[in-house]
Amino acid sequence: MADLNKKEVSALINLLDDPDEKIFSTIKGRILDLGEKAIPVLEDAWESSVNILLQTRIENIIHRIQFGKTLEAIAEWKYKKNPDLLEGALLVARYQYPELDETKVNEAIRQLHQDVWLEMNDQLTALEKVRVVNHIFFDVHRFVGNTENYTAPENSYLNKVLESKKGNPLSLAIIYLTLCKKLNLSIYGVNLPQHFVMVYLDEQLFSTDQHDDNVLFYINPFSKGAIFSRREIDIFLNQLAIDPQKSFYLPCSNVEIIKRLIRNLITSYTNLDQPDKVSDMKEILKTLNS
Repeated sequence: MADLNKKEVSALINLLDDPDEKIFSTIKGRILDLGEKAIPVLEDAWESSVNILLQTRIENIIHRIQFGKTLEAIAEWKYKKNPDLLEGALLVARYQYPELDETKVNEAIRQLHQDVWLEMNDQLTALEKVRVVNHIFFDVHRFVGNTENYTAPENSYLNKVLESKKGNPLSLAIIYLTLCKKLNLSIYGVNLPQHFVMVYLDEQLFSTDQHDDNVLFYINPFSKGAIFSRREIDIFLNQLAIDPQKSFYLPCSNVEIIKRLIRNLITSYTNLDQPDKVSDMKEILKTLNS
């Protein structure tokens, strides 16, 4: 940004504490139109100001600019031919952590992959392969379900889950699924009501169109990768008085997984009485649904 423009933006920012809402709205609109390039000037103004109203309005404008970029990125991700699950989860994480360092995330995933790969070989059965993954994931790296603070937003942001090694069924599954993709294992997410699980498909019978006959078993990411069968899903649905649907047993898309991630965050922020964040999450969900 040229010096002249910086001065113009600074002049606009100085008017943000105007008590006249119409003037404030006009100034805010002009700054929002500038987009990301205005953020450094806004941050400088925030640091040099002692005006609480001005600081609050600057914070809100920075958030709206960053949120706009998040919506654009998520919309672009959704329409890719094969949206990457990890990429989608990190786009969501950037909502809360705009300065998120993806190199740390990638390094954590790389270390997981390396540790599992060293123990893996082609002679292992599907069950044996999952036992290796489970051992490294849950025993060596000590990932665990966060039972004490189950609905906390941090359980849904992948960067925080990788740091704390604690998450909900969905976030643990996203990391697990990302790892399995790198290992070329036919493990996919299943959108089971009230509890996200994973399915291992028979690699020899795998078809993108028909999965009914090639399900080997299911995996529970919240119970240290416990293995279970279709019968357990039947019992679970019966306990919830929910009629079985085909989608409760078979792989779902990565877009559906990220939608569920957003719905979890809507619940988290609703419980914390943060209506602004609830509104933002609903807008993200609308973008994914549109």
